[in-house]
Amino acid sequence: MSLTPPPLRSGSVPARDFTHGGHGGSEAAPPTPPSRNPSWLLLQLADSGFPTGGFAHSAGLEAAAQLGETRGAEGLDRYARAYLWNVGNASLPFVAAAHDEPAALADLDALVDAVLIGHVANRASRTQGRAFAATCAHVFDVPAIAAQADRARAREGPSHLAPLFGATLAALRVERRETLALYLYIALRGIASAAVRLAVVGPHEAQRLQLRHGTTMDAVLASCQELRPHDAATVAPVADIIGQTHDRLYTRLFQS
Repeated sequence: MSLTPPPLRSGSVPARDFTHGGHGGSEAAPPTPPSRNPSWLLLQLADSGFPTGGFAHSAGLEAAAQLGETRGAEGLDRYARAYLWNVGNASLPFVAAAHDEPAALADLDALVDAVLIGHVANRASRTQGRAFAATCAHVFDVPAIAAQADRARAREGPSHLAPLFGATLAALRVERRETLALYLYIALRGIASAAVRLAVVGPHEAQRLQLRHGTTMDAVLASCQELRPHDAATVAPVADIIGQTHDRLYTRLFQS
């Protein structure tokens, strides 16, 4: 039996390209220009494998579950609907404003820090914002994104998720509406994932939850996409209050 590998087919990548630098080598791959198909970038950012630390947070769901506010699929439905409308009214205005004017990121960041008075929500927003900035700087070869990550790492500002998300996707040339839709989708995906790990619902029902609330996201996007920062408001105050009790839970799986 011959141990000689078969010849490469036409169009195959030479084996040396797979092993350049060796296993665990220190040489970084050269910058790669992004595809001209924007769908690949959106799918990458929406993928649960994109490491931004979001799965360490439950958006208040853990506290709500322990207080009996999310029993079964119906209770989770109510929570998800309220949460999405809250995201649309309280966070999307800052995502949109930073996307429209990335140069205003520092001012928008400071404004979010001033209005997000709940300590749990504020801490979660800052933690996720810094993680998102760091990951994007490692993945995308865009100087503006690297500069944002450097400022976040140096603690030159609060680095809240909503404005950083908008400014980063503007730097990646993602359209405004797609940016807002992606932010909403990631918020719903986080709720669905947390619900499975908290045993509120199973994985299949979590997927059905996401499917059902596609229409909710449509309505939120239509209603909130033109809101400006001065329009931002909490529309689910009870859910906000419940979320702020997270640090007082006897047992905790999530950071928020």
